[in-house]
Amino acid sequence: MPEIVNIHAAKTHLSKLVERAERGEEIIIARAGKPSARLVPLAPTRQREFGFLAGQVEITEDFARESMRPLSEEELADWE
Repeated sequence: MPEIVNIHAAKTHLSKLVERAERGEEIIIARAGKPSARLVPLAPTRQREFGFLAGQVEITEDFARESMRPLSEEELADWE
């Protein structure tokens, strides 16, 4: 069961509460005893390495030539 912390105490001890959330705890922050927010850990993010698609993507000469041409006035207007 998550711990309920008053908002004043949460402001005072925010660093410690964040550390606890990072370790997997769920903390409910309450205003005047009424739950109003939940402090939970973020889902882990996957770190990507440079070149992780090496050998899986092929850029054809036609695509390279098309992507290097200047944008038309109409295409430029679409970006604005």
